[in-house]
Amino acid sequence: MGGVFLGMPGPWAGHMHEAADHYTTKIGGLPDWPIPLPSTSVDLFKCSACKSDLSLLAQVYAPISKKNLNIEERVIYVFGCLMPECGSTTVSWRAIRIQKSVNSEGLKSQSDKAVSLPASFASDSKKEWKKDMWSFDTLEEDDDEDEDDDDIDLAELGRALSEAASLASQSKKQNHGRKLTAKTSSPVSAARVIDKRLPVIPCFYIYAEEEKFSKKDASVCSKNILSAIKDHENDPDTQEETWEVEDYEYDRALNADRAYLKFKKRVDAYPEQCFRYSYGGKPLLASGDAGDPGTCRLCGAARHYEMQLMPPLLYFLQEAVSEKEKHALDNWNWMTLIVYTCSQNCSKDDSSDDGWIVAEEAVVVQYE
Repeated sequence: MGGVFLGMPGPWAGHMHEAADHYTTKIGGLPDWPIPLPSTSVDLFKCSACKSDLSLLAQVYAPISKKNLNIEERVIYVFGCLMPECGSTTVSWRAIRIQKSVNSEGLKSQSDKAVSLPASFASDSKKEWKKDMWSFDTLEEDDDEDEDDDDIDLAELGRALSEAASLASQSKKQNHGRKLTAKTSSPVSAARVIDKRLPVIPCFYIYAEEEKFSKKDASVCSKNILSAIKDHENDPDTQEETWEVEDYEYDRALNADRAYLKFKKRVDAYPEQCFRYSYGGKPLLASGDAGDPGTCRLCGAARHYEMQLMPPLLYFLQEAVSEKEKHALDNWNWMTLIVYTCSQNCSKDDSSDDGWIVAEEAVVVQYE
């Protein structure tokens, strides 16, 4: 299992509707689909609470590369609702995984390719990118509960995407090599019709940076947490707990303090981190309640942690919008959005050899 990779802010897009491709990792803007989506996908991008159109919050190109599994065509999309009454509602967030079926990808040898970005990014950034910047071996985690979200026929959507794939061969990747290259307009991007009615937030691009967190840092963090707890316990103004239920609440509060202080320590170490990525790793919790990601709705396998969005992302978005638009983001008051995905990547799917898989994954929301 590798370490934690941080999504750090790169250049802003030329405009909020700037087209890229699905190998691009970015915040905001419009989603860059690997293939044209069929009309059956409409309900998948609606808010479960108010039925309004969801806004893209993050697009993360996330290939999987390990000993017995190699999936190059894989993207995670995270959506949220901008309606005032929905920003703090857990059902207003959605994570979508779109990938080429494992049967289709097979175990072919992995080839290098460029992460293609708009020319504005290529000219502004001197950072070198890799296609596998988020990839490392998995760490399995088990969860047995099913998720009770709105029912969407994802199997049917996957079949429809498979059919669409045969009509979109011209959209396959054309660039190779590890260095960043300027993007030329692909057939899919050029043909994209922009619906001005869709809610869109400011768009900026992301580069990867591996988190460096030493054992010494972890020890100092633990000592600070224990010191704060000890001070609280020795406080003469603190009355002795006499009821078992009060002891339980007190323990919960201490656990929450430990989680928050650890969370804050990691954020302070990299104050610009927009998201954290550690496929099959452990989430950085902002509170003691880890939530229940349930199981995959396509294959029934347990979900495991893959990534989480962090509070600096909200700061950058707030700074980019006008005063009139800030109210739309005011209700996005979460501390972190944790994305759990299928631990098996739905390897036992029924898609055709050139098929694509569409899966709604789990988003666990933690607030202050």
